[in-house]
Amino acid sequence: MIFDDHDIVDDWNTSAAWLAEMRATPWWRERLMGGLMSYWVYQHLGNLSPAELADDPLYAAVRATPDGTDVLRAYSAQADADPASVRWSYRRDFGRVRVLMLDTRAARVLDEQNRSMLDPGEARWLREQACADPGSYDHLLIGTSLPWLLPHLVHDAETWNAALCRGNRGARWTRFGERLRRRADLEHWAAFPESFEALAAVIAEVGAGADAPATVCVLSGDVHHAYVAEPTWPGPGPDARVLQLTCSPVHNSVPLSIRLGFRFGWSGLGRILGRRLVRHGRWEHTALGWRKTGGPWFGNQLMMLTLRGRSASLRLEQARADRNGGARLDAVTESVLTE
Repeated sequence: MIFDDHDIVDDWNTSAAWLAEMRATPWWRERLMGGLMSYWVYQHLGNLSPAELADDPLYAAVRATPDGTDVLRAYSAQADADPASVRWSYRRDFGRVRVLMLDTRAARVLDEQNRSMLDPGEARWLREQACADPGSYDHLLIGTSLPWLLPHLVHDAETWNAALCRGNRGARWTRFGERLRRRADLEHWAAFPESFEALAAVIAEVGAGADAPATVCVLSGDVHHAYVAEPTWPGPGPDARVLQLTCSPVHNSVPLSIRLGFRFGWSGLGRILGRRLVRHGRWEHTALGWRKTGGPWFGNQLMMLTLRGRSASLRLEQARADRNGGARLDAVTESVLTE
């Protein structure tokens, strides 16, 4: 598992302006310190392998004292002062399945002219871990709390907003863009256009050639529903099957208007409107294409990816009330991804 914004506060690190405002409040530092310390204790330790724990100097320092509060507080303060000095992302290999879980919150670069979902060191780590020991794994799972591939209109709206906040349309549009970014939560990979393309490049690189895995799956949540999307490259694409698998298991109730908006975002008209937004922002539209191959599904649900050898299958189950007042899980869809 990995944290997202609500582990600290809504919209955590959405922009440099947001962070400056938070740092000016009397409560922010204690909120951040407490959040990072709690996350290290209750989740991050469980993310690491036994060998990584044995080599972790912070873990050793905490175990060496009756009360590790001061040690953890100093570490959290360092993470706040220099986010690039701390890595929350991690890699785990389970047989011939490699899992790369990405920190897409604390590792951000927020300067509008150099905005990035991952700092340079984190981006290098991602590529190195994905490309290490080619042929040694059959499936690559890239975990990111925020989806990489979104409905086309949503993607283009976030890219347009990033262009406005960068100043492409002048100061008035920049101020409007920042207000819109926070109100509409425009902070997924599409809101970091260079990072979106960089992730696509890593996936294309690791997914090509004789040693390519059978699948590269990007696993995400955040958007309070579920869907499956599949990218296409303008030239020869990767040999591996690449999928965006998105599922928010226990969802916030999504109003009908938002449901209709998500559906419209995948439509042809939604694509046209999105491209117009990108042109207004004076930004070049991505050459990567993608299509929705499943969903959208709304409700409390579980998405299960089953991997056996080089085969992969997907199953989505939703919680349904029964006549006796209980609940059950019903299969909504099942599909074979690779044989």
